Amino acid sequence: MTDTTSGPPRILGPIRTRVLQRRIRIIVAITITYNVIEAIIALAAGTAASSAALIGFGLDSIVEVLSAAAIAWQFAAPDPQRREKVALRVIAFSFFGLAAYVVVDAAVSLLGFRAAEHSPVGIALAAVSLAIMPFLSWFERRTGRELGSASAVADSRQTLLCSYLSAALLVGLLLNSLLGWAWADSIAALFIAGFAIKEGLEAWKGDTCAVPVSALTGEREAVACGCC
Repeated sequence: MTDTTSGPPRILGPIRTRVLQRRIRIIVAITITYNVIEAIIALAAGTAASSAALIGFGLDSIVEVLSAAAIAWQFAAPDPQRREKVALRVIAFSFFGLAAYVVVDAAVSLLGFRAAEHSPVGIALAAVSLAIMPFLSWFERRTGRELGSASAVADSRQTLLCSYLSAALLVGLLLNSLLGWAWADSIAALFIAGFAIKEGLEAWKGDTCAVPVSALTGEREAVACGCC
């Protein structure tokens, strides 16, 4: 393993590697727990308010759980790198599935087949998620980059996408509640769907900010990285 933070590259020792792997498992456990609660609340509130955006948000939480579970499965193995490719495939399919749902759901809303009602519970949920998810994403991305785990970095992007969805949901619900603009969150959702497709393709290719150690030289391999 290699430390991919700023400064000259160095090989991580076994103790530091185990610490980072344990940290990933803790982050994933928190993410799964929160998203299960989030999904239950969002689906219940969305059904009560006939809100396609809230129901979509709840389904996104389920996708988040699937992605985090893939990482938990990977890091439960003695050698997580052996499961890296499969975990990346699961994360990629999660992105694609989410994008497909968001596009269809946004189209249905824009065509006027649904009209969401005011949802104070949804607004509160979106605000809480917007405060929590960016931190979880940053912490997992930072840990994954130091560990050199492409799947952990990809999962952190999935969590970041949830932050964007939270922001879009919050804006949409507020505009719908204050101005009656039920179409606003659908427009934002289409941009998010494009982001999800892009991130799904990168996860499929393993193109993330995690930089593996060369098996021959022990040096950090040069790869393109577009992450912050």
